[in-house]
Amino acid sequence: MSKRDINKANILLVEDDKNLGFILKDYLELLGYSVSLREDGVAGFEAYRNSSYDLCILDIMMPLKDGFTLAEEIRVDNSLIPIIFLSAKALKEDRIRGFRIGADDYITKPFSTEELSLRIEAILKRVYQSKVACPDIRIFNIGKFLFDYNNHLLTFENEERKLTKREADVLSLLFKNKNHVVRRESALENIWGENDYFKGRSMDVYITKLRAYLKNDPNISIINVHGTGFKLEIND
Repeated sequence: MSKRDINKANILLVEDDKNLGFILKDYLELLGYSVSLREDGVAGFEAYRNSSYDLCILDIMMPLKDGFTLAEEIRVDNSLIPIIFLSAKALKEDRIRGFRIGADDYITKPFSTEELSLRIEAILKRVYQSKVACPDIRIFNIGKFLFDYNNHLLTFENEERKLTKREADVLSLLFKNKNHVVRRESALENIWGENDYFKGRSMDVYITKLRAYLKNDPNISIINVHGTGFKLEIND
């Protein structure tokens, strides 16, 4: 992957300091990147949900929703997209928390724009090389089932079941986080775009349907975690 191809990447930048945000946006665009700038965590997640990005750069201390929370919500939906934290918080505990959430890098302020660009380039080069070696395949084995996300098909032995898009989205989210709890509010925001009571009732219906679809494999179960969310348990 050439440097020219890497610099075509689409970047989500979430930074509440307007001056710094505009400076970084202009600098990265001069390098050839496409940059979407948002000034708080709520607007940042909305932008993430409505577009496709190759990398996220997140400030930590922001209004409405901090960068740690935003990164956790992004990670529920996508465990692979690179995330870089920008922060004035230089304590070891903050850096550790950032990396535990799944950050690819943690840069403390003040920093040079050249350093940021070099770190972005290194991360994107690694990610693109990994994609070439291991292309994104949207067909998964879930126990004894074969799940084709793109075509919304769930197959058991020779029997195919056509899923709705919402059913496929819910199953995909649960599978990406298999054997881990998916928080109810995170699932609603990632799939429906908002944490709404009526959409929550709809999600309960989809969970019930998915349980029925998966009942042929006793090693698979979707567990309700009271007051928290759901967990797809797969006993290999």
